[in-house]
Amino acid sequence: MLVSVISSLLLLREEVVVVRWQQSLIGWLLVGLIAGWLAGKLSRGRGYGCVTDVIVGVLGAFIGGWIFGKLGILGGGFIYSLAAATVGAVVLVGIVHLLGGGSRD
Repeated sequence: MLVSVISSLLLLREEVVVVRWQQSLIGWLLVGLIAGWLAGKLSRGRGYGCVTDVIVGVLGAFIGGWIFGKLGILGGGFIYSLAAATVGAVVLVGIVHLLGGGSRD
């Protein structure tokens, strides 16, 4: 009996279910603000200012979503969105520092 149940379970087809978090404009701005601030803390030791944090975070969300997709990291919800946006924002800040040659202040 147990063997037949286990073999039936093994024959089931696996499906990946992606739960999407529907964000409003305020949700995107909140994730962008937090992600941009985190990227500033990780890259410089402090944030860049409210407006710049939002811009860096929202642009980072697109970059991070692309990176997570290429790595096969699928998910949804606030934590996933924040993680993707933060990773993308850190990458964006790194690229700006490399291309701009600016100081790390």
